[in-house]
Amino acid sequence: MDLPHFPPFCLARLLRNTFHPRPGERICILIDLPELGLANGWAFLGDERFSIQRHAHDSFYKALHDGVMTELGLVGGEFFAYQETDGSNLDLPDRAVAPDGGEVSLEREVYPSYDIILCISTHSATAPLTALAKRHGFRGATLHGVNDIILRSGLAVDYNEVSRDAEKLRLALTWADHFEIDFALVDDTHTLRLECGRQEAQKSHGICLADEPDVANLPAGEVYFVPTGGQGAFPMQYADGTLGLEQVSGGRITGATLICGDQAVIDAHNAKLADDPVTGELCELGFGTQVLPVSGRDIQDEKILGTMHVATGRSDHLGGNLTPDKFAKAQNATHDDILFSPSKTPDITVTQVRMHRDGDSIVVLENYQPAKHLLRALG
Repeated sequence: MDLPHFPPFCLARLLRNTFHPRPGERICILIDLPELGLANGWAFLGDERFSIQRHAHDSFYKALHDGVMTELGLVGGEFFAYQETDGSNLDLPDRAVAPDGGEVSLEREVYPSYDIILCISTHSATAPLTALAKRHGFRGATLHGVNDIILRSGLAVDYNEVSRDAEKLRLALTWADHFEIDFALVDDTHTLRLECGRQEAQKSHGICLADEPDVANLPAGEVYFVPTGGQGAFPMQYADGTLGLEQVSGGRITGATLICGDQAVIDAHNAKLADDPVTGELCELGFGTQVLPVSGRDIQDEKILGTMHVATGRSDHLGGNLTPDKFAKAQNATHDDILFSPSKTPDITVTQVRMHRDGDSIVVLENYQPAKHLLRALG
């Protein structure tokens, strides 16, 4: 895929814009693997299943040691692998290994010892690493699902510009009372209302200042809210393509019915909701702010201007109060984005998103395109 309007990926530029690193700061890379033995002697590099981890080695680790650390005055550059978790944003295990076979404790030997930590993984680690950054004082970036398109577009942009555009859209959306989202599926239309309680909108803009421990989720570029309530219904596409209609009450998905696909998928979801109701909590409403190509990975595609997403599960990394201890089972404490876009959900159209603020109803998205209100904000 030719992406002529994006500069080539440059790790030094990304690190400089995202972290504003100071000379002498220590940096390391984390990856996840299903078996830690695959890290020994870089064995995973010979297995085509691990393209994400190969990018961590080829585009990040090698670049650090081929001159980026010298250029930016950074030190360290170590590489560690931890056991892959079973889902998005689950807490990370403590044990990790280096390619020479040495074992380390992330809690005791890695998090307190590095200023900048890059986590390039299969599953997102944004939520747990954000909590760990605030505890140990490091800055970090999570880059799960990295592929060639992301490297050549979402990670090749100038994050100073991304931050400026995200702020323009944040100001256009902040202090909303609630949003109404209309979904069309064949001949049916459903509406989801999400309360925001006039909270200040937040932005994911890809910048972690040197004096503020935090984690950037890269590629960045979204404005988001932590809903305070919600009701209505919306169609959802499950991982296998099954479509279900999700009923929402009290800010949570309370049950699902089959639209098309596999009834067993719906039954399993309903059983999980009954066993652990907070798994249905709608913990995020997000709007993309960047003009980017579709990558096939939600981590970039949810940042595309015109798309929107909601998420279920833990919200502590977003400023919410749903922490892992509030789930009935530790393995359920995920944060799962539900992306709506022409590429991800071709059978579902978000026909309109309306922001209600100060007594006005303002259209912000129509048919996956930004409406006049957002276009004016961008100038």
